[in-house]
Amino acid sequence: HYRDTRAALRFLVDVFGFQQTVAVTDDDGDVVHAELRWPGSGAVVFGSTKHTGGVHAHMPTGENAMYVITDGVDAVHQRVRSAGGAVVNSPHEAAFGSGATAYAFTARDPEGNLWTFGTYRG
Repeated sequence: HYRDTRAALRFLVDVFGFQQTVAVTDDDGDVVHAELRWPGSGAVVFGSTKHTGGVHAHMPTGENAMYVITDGVDAVHQRVRSAGGAVVNSPHEAAFGSGATAYAFTARDPEGNLWTFGTYRG
């Protein structure tokens, strides 16, 4: 969920590099449902906090963490930096709980959610 879904959509597409596939708006022009694809595979679906029906209705914004698999860690990192985005951890070799290592970095979106982009494929 996002408070400002239009801004979130633009950030996720223009800065992180997701591809917009669906964006449904309400009568006020706010995005109530968006579907974004990640180049190669994967997707993200989100909506607005102002719509209070459904299982996710009362989840707070800014308290989520996502992991996105990519071989383009440096390219995404550069887009975030160029846009003035908040980089929490610069690209580095990271160790995961499984014992595997990967090249990754973490950024914060405008509403506080953490997004880690890395080469670890699980």
